[in-house]
Amino acid sequence: MLSYQHDYHAGGLADVHKHGCLAVILAQMVAKGKPLTYIESHAGAGLYDLASPMALKTGEAQQGIQRLLLRGFPPPRHPYRDAVETIRERFGPNHYPGSPWIARLLLRAEDPMHLMELHPGTQTILKKNFRGENHTHIHHRDGYEGVLAILPSNPRRCLIVCDPSYEVKTEYEQVRDFVLQIHRKCPEAVIMVWYPLLKDNLHPPLCRALERANLPKFARREVLVTPPGSPRRLVGSGLMVVNLPFGVEKSLDAIERVDIK
Repeated sequence: MLSYQHDYHAGGLADVHKHGCLAVILAQMVAKGKPLTYIESHAGAGLYDLASPMALKTGEAQQGIQRLLLRGFPPPRHPYRDAVETIRERFGPNHYPGSPWIARLLLRAEDPMHLMELHPGTQTILKKNFRGENHTHIHHRDGYEGVLAILPSNPRRCLIVCDPSYEVKTEYEQVRDFVLQIHRKCPEAVIMVWYPLLKDNLHPPLCRALERANLPKFARREVLVTPPGSPRRLVGSGLMVVNLPFGVEKSLDAIERVDIK
């Protein structure tokens, strides 16, 4: 399905968790100095206006990144904060980077980026938002098929982000199979999978399947993003990472200690 619009949720606490962890992992990989490819299966628009009617309707950004920045989180010089502030300086004070822009700002100029986006309207916006950015390749194709088609990447060392909408229940099974296919095809790839913690509790089979797959340097991390008693369907944010880079655990812990109240 192609009805999901991230504009309603951009900058919310789930984004803070996901993007903060992405920035930590990617900054550590870039620090190694070796060539790196970034690949994303569901890129979205890449850039969001937090003053848009959609963002203001849910108020998620106001309770998320807007409130946290005023509280000094993330701290100065944190890669996630640096990315958010750079985007505001470049595009305006109400703008917020999706994961593609966070990655582009952390990658080196020569590091290639491959962004998959199937929705034709969103893909057009994504192309506009990255116009003139060298080594950024935007693919109008199914993310699962597209990622597998370009693996192994060049450079072979890569970070692959899978962040679908999970609009359809069968997507959990699709993500499971996708991760296992990536690992078979490119065992050294760092794979980062985001999933929602919903009141419907649909994520445990996906998590159990990947936990039992004996994947290397596997990590699962979850955080609540909704206070107890909230009517919202989304109650938390989850991440699973294959080949988690060494030395990032404390920085990930710091991201997950965000006060949601």
